[in-house]
Amino acid sequence: MASAPQEVNLIGVCDGELDPKKYRSSFLTNKVGGRPDWPPAVSPQAPRCGLCGAPSAHVVQVYCPLDASPYHRSLHLFACPAAECSGRSEGWRLLRSQCLESGAAAAGTPGRPAPPPEAPLSATDWCDAADDWGMEGQEGWGGGDTRAQQAEPQAEGSGLSSGLQSLSLGAAEDDGPVFRPFFISVVEESDLCGQQDLDHVQDLLRDYESREGAVAAVGQPDGGEEKYEKTGARHGDAVFSRFMKKVSLCPQQVLRYCHRGKPRFICRPPASMERLVPACGSCGGSRTFELQLMPALVSLLRRKDGGAEAELEFGTVLAYTCEKSCWTAGSGSALEEFCFVQADPDQQFFK
Repeated sequence: MASAPQEVNLIGVCDGELDPKKYRSSFLTNKVGGRPDWPPAVSPQAPRCGLCGAPSAHVVQVYCPLDASPYHRSLHLFACPAAECSGRSEGWRLLRSQCLESGAAAAGTPGRPAPPPEAPLSATDWCDAADDWGMEGQEGWGGGDTRAQQAEPQAEGSGLSSGLQSLSLGAAEDDGPVFRPFFISVVEESDLCGQQDLDHVQDLLRDYESREGAVAAVGQPDGGEEKYEKTGARHGDAVFSRFMKKVSLCPQQVLRYCHRGKPRFICRPPASMERLVPACGSCGGSRTFELQLMPALVSLLRRKDGGAEAELEFGTVLAYTCEKSCWTAGSGSALEEFCFVQADPDQQFFK
């Protein structure tokens, strides 16, 4: 019997500010903050908070095409800027938009070659588009200058079209706060597992255990399941310890991606977690985990206009998308997916 394919986790980190005077981002750009960039023929949308009704802020944009698909594919995550809303799932909105690669090329949008039609969908789909993240030719971890690969040079006098009409998801796009935009670069988590990294992990865990009263069994060279001994940890279980071990490999990670993989919970999830993830509102099919936002992102979310800081507070935000990535050719509306938010039981640990 063939063994199951190994789960590939990709780690996203901020890689310098996206200066609009030098670069114009597109829907192919992976970024934190800024205005959302929509694929051709997809109307701009500005979601509002499901709790208080306030305009939501654009938090993250991820370009994540799938193998064996003729579509470009992007995810946009929005959050209510109020702390009391951003810590709850209802305060977040996740929109998925797609467009045919051929259509994007006809519209003058840079694209990437269509994948072979026989290629199967897999957990490494995101890695297939690694050139869009600047991995190709990159020296070491986050050491390459990926900006030219991730955004187009800003043409003199160019700007966003003012004629696009927003849909009923919200008001005009300029109603909500705008966060300073940063590029996102990516690396495979397995590349972080050198001995130096493991020594750093051990030091951080020992410090955490001495403060929290939790003992974690670490050092699983074969990648096996970690086992933890609970000795009255402050948070009541070993889930947070396990989360911290993963974060410690790269404390600055703002995003983890593993299409059809397993999320990393920051605290014990509900026993009925599977039932909490609703079916796709478009095709009625199941949803699968795709990515999650990490605590280090919170400190990077600063208002672009220099005004009062938005007070986003969250531990991790889990994004679930349609397993089939259903899409109607020619559709001009992004599809809403599902976010599940867990509060950070020890936010000060990341500051």
